[in-house]
Amino acid sequence: MVLILTSPCSRVRTKTVKKASREVAIIQSKRLRNKIAGFTTHLMKRIQRGPVRGISLKLQEEERERRMDFIPDQSAINPDAIEVDKETMDMLRSLNMANLPGVSREGGVEAL
Repeated sequence: MVLILTSPCSRVRTKTVKKASREVAIIQSKRLRNKIAGFTTHLMKRIQRGPVRGISLKLQEEERERRMDFIPDQSAINPDAIEVDKETMDMLRSLNMANLPGVSREGGVEAL
C-alpha cells in the first residue's frame, strides 16, 4: 500500500490510514485491517522523524546523493605539517619518501 501525504507537516492518524486501506484494498477482517493501519501509522511516524532502514524514499535518496556530491574547499586530512618520530622517519627514508612536503621529525629536525 502506498500512502502519499499532502503536506510534510500533516498529522498521521490511524483512523485516516484505516479509512484509506478500506478504500484501496480488500482486507478480510477488521482485526487485520487495524493491525495494518497501526503498523503503517508507526512506519509513517518513523519516516517523518528520519531515515528508516529498509525503506527508501525518493526524497531521502536525493538528500543522500546531495550530501555525497559535496566537495569541501579544503580537505580536513591535509594538514600543513606532520611531525613524526625517529622510527617513522627511518621507515620513510627506507621507502625513499623522507622528502615529502610538510613531514618533519619531532624535535624540530627537518627531513633529509
